Amino acid sequence: MLDQLEFSGDLWMSPGPGGWTFITLPVECADQIRFLAGGQKAKSWGMIRVKASIGSSTWRTTIWPDKASGSFLLPVKAAVRKVEKISAGDRVNVEMTVLDQPGT
Repeated sequence: MLDQLEFSGDLWMSPGPGGWTFITLPVECADQIRFLAGGQKAKSWGMIRVKASIGSSTWRTTIWPDKASGSFLLPVKAAVRKVEKISAGDRVNVEMTVLDQPGT
């Protein structure tokens, strides 16, 4: 499926209070995501809506543009990390579908 992306990435925790946990998407995924989104962006800060899966867990979220890498950041919520028994430093396989596409 063209709009389905599959990649591996390392979980990492942002510094500071709250400690969000992310996966930085591979740079080669960024252009495909921008193409699939057709230039559309979520309402806030250029985020793009996606459906992501790790293991048996699937959730909807938004990916955040990341100037440092030129790609996007996928937030991985605590409930998913708990069910999948993963934490910062683990390498995981991700399947992701871009939901912000023209005509959707």
